[in-house]
Amino acid sequence: MKRLGLFAALIVATASPAAAWQVPAAPTISADGATTFLEVGRLLADPATGVVQRDKTLVIRGNQVVEMRDGFVGDASQGRVVDLRQAFVLPGLIDSHVHLTSQQNPNGRLEEVTLSDADQAMAGARYARRTLMAGFTTVADLGATNEAIFALRNAVRQGDVPGPRILASGSSVSIHGGHGDVNGYREDVMHLLSSESICSGPEDCMRAVRTQVRAGADIIKITATGGVLSNTAAGLAQQFSDPELAAIVDSAHRMGRQVTAHAHGVDGINAFLRAGGDSIEHGTYLDDDSIRLFKQRGAWLVPTLLAGDFVARVASGPDNFFTPAQTAKALEAGPKMLDMARRAHAGGVKIAFGTDSGVSAHGDNAQEFALLVRAGLTPLEAVQAATVGAAEHLRIASEAGRIAPGMPADIVAVAGDPLTDVTELERMRFVMKGGVVYRAD
Repeated sequence: MKRLGLFAALIVATASPAAAWQVPAAPTISADGATTFLEVGRLLADPATGVVQRDKTLVIRGNQVVEMRDGFVGDASQGRVVDLRQAFVLPGLIDSHVHLTSQQNPNGRLEEVTLSDADQAMAGARYARRTLMAGFTTVADLGATNEAIFALRNAVRQGDVPGPRILASGSSVSIHGGHGDVNGYREDVMHLLSSESICSGPEDCMRAVRTQVRAGADIIKITATGGVLSNTAAGLAQQFSDPELAAIVDSAHRMGRQVTAHAHGVDGINAFLRAGGDSIEHGTYLDDDSIRLFKQRGAWLVPTLLAGDFVARVASGPDNFFTPAQTAKALEAGPKMLDMARRAHAGGVKIAFGTDSGVSAHGDNAQEFALLVRAGLTPLEAVQAATVGAAEHLRIASEAGRIAPGMPADIVAVAGDPLTDVTELERMRFVMKGGVVYRAD
């Protein structure tokens, strides 16, 4: 990778942003149309096949891959040539669960009442860049204030802020007093901070979904059960009623949005899957019935093992900054998540890569790969979960997850072979998104 440093400042104009996930659009070549040749030693172009090709040249015109040639045939007279002959190249990675506008820290509860939406959007710009530099060119942000995350999403799409492509849910649809609502402050403060997406009863929950779609949500995220980091001793079991879940899923699907559910308790997991939900985030207490429902419904699991590992370490460590309610739930749920993912994988559940970053530090996303391997996935399966699997889960397979002519030029590289040592993905060396090189170590 000796020539990579020459291209650290390479900037190629990008095209207009791709359409929202529910209406995928074929990418167009940017007006600049500049050509870049990536000379690649090892190439996993389509992780679904597991086939690693050797000695290829990827031809990038503007923001799009236009050709894959045999051999090292970059032509400096026709465009820029980037030497990745010693690198392992694969599609840009996808994280299906992040929270870009915040990050857990000892002052987190204070920041909830001191930081404005504008402050959070600015923090999100910093975290979006870290995420992109870690090799994640697409993310699903599943829980932030509407104003902060939609502004950040749009700024990235317009090329004003460097970051991954963002699919955003905005505020989670949650019950009054439950996980996703504001807890643990004075009553008047909680009323001021509570979101329009908080609801009670089927009709009100339909309203909350429609309100989020109107606000600009790409995907609907709900909190079907209690959560570890909500500051309330309300447990981790089901919080929405079955009629509320049915109303949410039906109204979201009618408006062309998929629905994903934060869910730990098995009652909430199974109730949501029976209601027709599309995916489960976390899934800590899933059982054999859950696995059957996942497979019967074609639903996806996003296990967020890094979040479980992180909260358990914080809660059991000397510098624990969680509240007593948070600590108890972190110690209960965190250690169980690895075995959950192992059972789900063994049972044939479809797994998409997601970290819940913002709980753990942004930029550390790739640490999830090693945890997935510990849960029984092969390194290739873990890579598939963060490429073709996540692209299918988020319904953006025409825009992400593979390297092929006609696809956006979202391409990353590492020095070693991640199919032998998946932790290579924690040491990202090259990042291209939409034909722009953001990292070239």
